[in-house]
Amino acid sequence: MRLTNYSDYALRVLIYLAVKNNNELATIKEIADSYDISKNHLMKIIHDLGKLGFIETIRGRNGGIRLAIQPKDINIGEVVSKTEEDFHIVECFDKGKNYCIITPACKLKHVLHEALQAFIAVLKQYTLEDLVQNKDDLYSLLK
Repeated sequence: MRLTNYSDYALRVLIYLAVKNNNELATIKEIADSYDISKNHLMKIIHDLGKLGFIETIRGRNGGIRLAIQPKDINIGEVVSKTEEDFHIVECFDKGKNYCIITPACKLKHVLHEALQAFIAVLKQYTLEDLVQNKDDLYSLLK
């Protein structure tokens, strides 16, 4: 099981914003510099997180981004489900690109589907608040 960089970076953005003091605004450059990742790559992620309602963006000279909802209300499983393009962990999960000849009789796909559901179920047990309980430690690392 592996998440895309897109979901990884989306979660990192949310963690960064949750760690900010007093819900102050952050900039894309600030987040990109903290994690040493591409500002351009983050722009699309920030835009999408805003469309999904997880963050709010404030335009203008003193603008920036911040969480739109409390960390306790941001479910990690929901974030991953909304940021992953698909969960095609094997060929047969994608009906349009499945050329495996044993698909009609294969039991592996059912096992992998069950494992995927368990993976998502575990993620759904956690909120952003759970991930930032060590806020001071995270804050010092992100500075």
